[in-house]
Amino acid sequence: MLNTQKEIIDYCNKNNCSLADLVLHEELKNPHQTEESLRAGLLEVLEVMKNSSHDALEKSYTTRFKMIDGFSKTFNDYRKEKETICGDFLVHAMAMAFSTSETNAAMGKIAAAPTAGSAGIMPAAMSSMRIRYNLDDDTMIRGFLASIGIGQIIGNYATFAGAEGGCQAECGSASAMAAAAIVEMLGGSAEMALNAASITIINVMGLVCDPIAGLVEYPCTFRNASGVMNSFISADMALAGIKSIVPFEETVQAMGEVGHMLHESLRETGLGGIAGTKTGQAIRREFLGDNA
Repeated sequence: MLNTQKEIIDYCNKNNCSLADLVLHEELKNPHQTEESLRAGLLEVLEVMKNSSHDALEKSYTTRFKMIDGFSKTFNDYRKEKETICGDFLVHAMAMAFSTSETNAAMGKIAAAPTAGSAGIMPAAMSSMRIRYNLDDDTMIRGFLASIGIGQIIGNYATFAGAEGGCQAECGSASAMAAAAIVEMLGGSAEMALNAASITIINVMGLVCDPIAGLVEYPCTFRNASGVMNSFISADMALAGIKSIVPFEETVQAMGEVGHMLHESLRETGLGGIAGTKTGQAIRREFLGDNA
């Protein structure tokens, strides 16, 4: 996979192709991979994403600390009963992000794309787009391929781990992947997809990882919901022709550097930020007992 924005854009312009086409070309270099098996695998993951994003829309799970129980159903009911500020499409998408987070907290089946802590963003974005635009499987696969390309670049230059790079590395990366997928599914160019991905990460640069008791629940679920919003607004900006003057790989490198600058208490240790509050520490002590 090409690893700089210029290389990717030059290749796609020369070959009159999109980011998804480039990623597919690279994936099929694996002698053990066929296009048929790749498509089947992606469709299987998309099905898991669809299920998790819908799982808690109409029911509530009960988890040990009940920190995020019922958020998805509550928000989904809200959009049905009232004229929302954000509009039905966006509130529904956020409810779907809550759903995957709640499903994960209840030990349900999810697709960690790229992590469990950010697992609600891609499913909500992909499911929302399929519903709104009545997208077929081929278009969904193309979007997923574009997201894979973005993920590969992030993995090359930085990290997905909240313990290493903060939540910017988790929800930021997931939002960037989702934004590129959205651009691809709506027919945008590789340059637009990369611009959208850059904008999403810029929007959350420096975001800390501070889960209460180290559990991937609170405040993670809110960042999944806002992460979906981030992917939509960034995709719209890119599709409108707005560009990031800093290339995507440089944006990712900056994210990695910022992550290393974050104090360790703000990198998934459950000690700082929201986790460090009086309430957060009380839950931590209850969860860990004598080991707190």
